Amino acid sequence: MQEFMSVQKYRTMDNTAIIILAAGNSTRFGSSKQLLRFNGKTLLQHAIDEATGADANPVVVVVGANANEVSASIDTTAIEIALNNRWEEGMASGIVAGVRKANSLNDHVHNMIIAVCDQPFISSALFKQLYQTQKESNKGIVACSYADTIGTPVLFTQKYFGHLLALQGDEGAKKLLTTDATDVSTVDFPNGNFDIDTETDYQELLKDRRES
Repeated sequence: MQEFMSVQKYRTMDNTAIIILAAGNSTRFGSSKQLLRFNGKTLLQHAIDEATGADANPVVVVVGANANEVSASIDTTAIEIALNNRWEEGMASGIVAGVRKANSLNDHVHNMIIAVCDQPFISSALFKQLYQTQKESNKGIVACSYADTIGTPVLFTQKYFGHLLALQGDEGAKKLLTTDATDVSTVDFPNGNFDIDTETDYQELLKDRRES
């Protein structure tokens, strides 16, 4: 009975926000990779569906470049959009916009998960695992581990919200993973190293799907 109650205790993610970064202009790819299709939906919609499936509150999608086109492509029923007019300044501006939006929507957010829209294998189970690992480890940061590195999606507890808001330029949230290594826990994400930066990456993804 005690084990069952422990699982139940960590099931809800009501006070955890998921921020999906989708504001870039996909310079290396050449078109909006947010709108690339995989398994019957866009990469961005996949990320949204998995985030809402994890019962996070709120789920914030940060748009910037091609904001109208990207926003029109998604189901906004269960998410909130944060417009990042400063997207050209780099990734930090998107993180700041997302954190501010999440805080404005829920005064009781205890954790924020930063995710990107071009990791096609993220899942609601992975988001829940980040949350549960934080509860069990009591660490301030829980990152995904893959390909001999750690990165997104990554969960930050409230103690790091100020650090996220202070990021500038091309600084991503990964900078904070080295701030205090003793305050970082990890979860395995074997396919986390697969993200879509180039047309070759996308064709490899489609090829793997056909051969699987």
